[in-house]
Amino acid sequence: MARVNELRLIARVAQMYHTEGRRQGDIAKHLHISQATVSRMLKKAVEEGIVRTTVVAPSGTYADLETGLRECYGLSEAIVVECTEDRPGPIMSRIGEGAAHFLEATLQPDEIIGVASWSETILKMVDNIHPMRSGRAKYVVQTLGGMGDPAVQTHATQLITRLARLTGAESRLLSAPGVAQSREAKLVLLSDTYVRETMDLYGKLSLAIVGIGAIEPSSMLARSGNVFTTNELAELTRAGAVGDMSLRFFDTEGKLVKTPLDDRVIGMPLEDLAKVDRVIALAGGAAKTQAIHAALKTRCIDVLITDVFTAGRLVKGCADTNQ
Repeated sequence: MARVNELRLIARVAQMYHTEGRRQGDIAKHLHISQATVSRMLKKAVEEGIVRTTVVAPSGTYADLETGLRECYGLSEAIVVECTEDRPGPIMSRIGEGAAHFLEATLQPDEIIGVASWSETILKMVDNIHPMRSGRAKYVVQTLGGMGDPAVQTHATQLITRLARLTGAESRLLSAPGVAQSREAKLVLLSDTYVRETMDLYGKLSLAIVGIGAIEPSSMLARSGNVFTTNELAELTRAGAVGDMSLRFFDTEGKLVKTPLDDRVIGMPLEDLAKVDRVIALAGGAAKTQAIHAALKTRCIDVLITDVFTAGRLVKGCADTNQ
């Protein structure tokens, strides 16, 4: 009977604390016991199963899919945003909104942020960020060459400079094209002092924000001129490439696909991306599902922000593969 009596008192303490909303000091005074005893009893209530915690996912959130993505791909976090249409436009908008909130909530002081600038989804994120009242980040660094067609280059430049302004940081632009005409041309461009100063910051990034692309480039990237030709993309496909992050390509197993084309890209290599403390990837859509799956297998990504349709396809594909 002694145990029953003990549990009864523990249950009463738990009731007063969790149901009646009393403070531990009030409970101690009411029951004529010490506050330390109250604290121990509340801990014991959890151990004995008297108090059980239940998390009810709010409407519009997808905890099961997020858990599935974390477990399947070894992610530290996964964010699945609600979307009513499985189309690129609405998906990019919803992911951008979710990414903006996540960045605002988790950005740490003096972060050095690397950003791939030719991503429409990242641009949507920047459109949704609120100005931070006090300066937080130190630098916002462009991780893929930003020069291209002037009509589109404005978007890439504004993406970096606006994000820097919103986060109280200094922008570091990469004044070079994403794809050089040749390996020799790339070496000449890399000798520029300002280009080198920006690229030297890649090893100091604390956070990187990337998009994930399929072999077929996004409309923004295609318009910029920072793309490979149709024949060069076919060469990448023959080599096994299914997607890219900042024009660094990988196969279905997440292994890097190295071709001579890689020597013409001016930007951050995936080997360096993998060393960044926190990498957030923004991507969704049916056309990109295979590329996202492969990108997650590179083990470069820590946080994925995607839409409910893509998350469902990824989790189902993972389950089918493991059967």
